[in-house]
Amino acid sequence: MKKVFLFEALHEATDEEMAQDPKVFVIGEDVGHYGGSYKVTRDLHIKYGDLRLLDTPIAENSFTGLAIGSAMTGLKPIVEGMNMSFLLLAFNQIANNVGMLRYTSGGNFHLPLVIRGPGGIGRQLGPEHSQRLEAYFQGIPGLRIIACSTPYNAKGLLKSAIRSENPVIFFEHVLLYNLQANIPSEEYTLPLDKAEVVKEGKQVTILTYSRMRYNVLQAVDKLLLENYDPEVIDLISLKPLDINTIERSIKKTHKVIIVEECMRTGGIGAELIAQITEKLFDQLDAPVIRLSSADIPTPYNGKLEQATIVQPQQIIDAVKQICEMNNTW
Repeated sequence: MKKVFLFEALHEATDEEMAQDPKVFVIGEDVGHYGGSYKVTRDLHIKYGDLRLLDTPIAENSFTGLAIGSAMTGLKPIVEGMNMSFLLLAFNQIANNVGMLRYTSGGNFHLPLVIRGPGGIGRQLGPEHSQRLEAYFQGIPGLRIIACSTPYNAKGLLKSAIRSENPVIFFEHVLLYNLQANIPSEEYTLPLDKAEVVKEGKQVTILTYSRMRYNVLQAVDKLLLENYDPEVIDLISLKPLDINTIERSIKKTHKVIIVEECMRTGGIGAELIAQITEKLFDQLDAPVIRLSSADIPTPYNGKLEQATIVQPQQIIDAVKQICEMNNTW
């Protein structure tokens, strides 16, 4: 085992896959000589050259389109968004080409393409740099959406995403890059369609992902002192959802709390509630509680910004509330 930061885990995954497969390359703004805004591609241009770490102009629609064309011809591009919010400028390419070309070509073209970069609500980055784009992309057919949350799953998932024959949107949270943890020294990959049971419990299932995993765990530490026993699941795969893992947990706890940084309206939590209601309604002993960010642009002011995000105390209160509900609902 070795201890690395999350950005270093992503760097290792990219480096290893580029070494193993000459078809893999990275394209985006400042990914070459600068090494990426969060140093995920640091010094890789020295090892692989400027054509495999391809610095681009500030033109997301153009370089995303270039990456799509290269994927159609057999290459394996990794598109880095300097901030995932900027990729809204390439939404047409992502929706009409990345998600659809395999289908509209009758299977003649594959799109082995990864689109990755920092997203989520940072610290006073303002509304345009603090968007939660998983809600935007989840409605596009043909895309897989991943949200890494630890150095271990960041490396294993990114390697699997690069090797996939299908397009993957890979979300990294801007506040998790300096998260440090042990990962295996030997090579490993992780499945792209599996959630992680972070903590087993019996009373209530808490579904979360990305940065909110840590707000949930802060809340759980305090809840355990009061003899509450929640189960915590990190979704990881936002599309498709690992409904089998979710189902096993709900059949044990019969209560669900969703904790997300996404917007409440049309967010990942909304889709979770829809699927749980359709498939597991009879297993519920209480209404699903959804804790989401406020439906407003993220404020720049630090205190207002924190007020829009789910805090550990809200999770504690929700667990106590749902555990006190009787089973006559």
